[in-house]
Amino acid sequence: MCQHKPPCPPAESADRESARLAAHHPEQGWSLLCNGVLLFEDTGELLPDGRIIAPHRPLGAERVMTAA
Repeated sequence: MCQHKPPCPPAESADRESARLAAHHPEQGWSLLCNGVLLFEDTGELLPDGRIIAPHRPLGAERVMTAA
C-alpha cells in the first residue's frame, strides 16, 4: 500500500504508528495512516484486518509517582 521510500512500517509491526498520514480528521478524532491503520485520538487503533488495539495512553501527570 505504501509508496514511500523507505516504506512506512506495515500495520503488523510494533512501530505501525510511525507511518505517514494519508488522511487526518481531528474534528472527528481519527487519522488514516499510510499502512491502512485507523488511529484514534484516544490512541486506540483499528488495523486493516479488523483487529482492534485498545487505547494505550501514557499515565497522566496526576497518576505518575516519583521518589522523594
